[in-house]
Amino acid sequence: MAKYLLLKHYRGGPTPVVDMPQFDRWTPEEFSAHVQYMKDFAARLEESGEFVDSEALAPEGTFVRYDGEGRPPVTDGPFAETKDLIAGWMVIDVDSYERALELAAELSAAPGQGGRPLHEWLEIRPFMTAPPTVTE
Repeated sequence: MAKYLLLKHYRGGPTPVVDMPQFDRWTPEEFSAHVQYMKDFAARLEESGEFVDSEALAPEGTFVRYDGEGRPPVTDGPFAETKDLIAGWMVIDVDSYERALELAAELSAAPGQGGRPLHEWLEIRPFMTAPPTVTE
């Protein structure tokens, strides 16, 4: 079994098949249907033993770095901010990379406005199983 992180993005990645409207433009019913789809998907993976964890992320967030002199300064970039890009994540534990692709594709069909599948791009990242070997 291998663990993979499935990242759901607000924006970023290849051009979406369906224009991703802002959540604040969705009706309460559309938003509920979207969340329910993901809950049902996670429940099915729990039954198969492939679900590890998932969370949705609030849009607010801050980049922080340590400057070496007292309190770390807080900055919001000039770079793209994670809070603008990552909507949430799911960790799965599956038998193969192909299975991770299959599940990510299914998750990308969560409904959006009008109940139509979003066809959103998901980023798949494998967990490191061991530290990389450094050679000189």
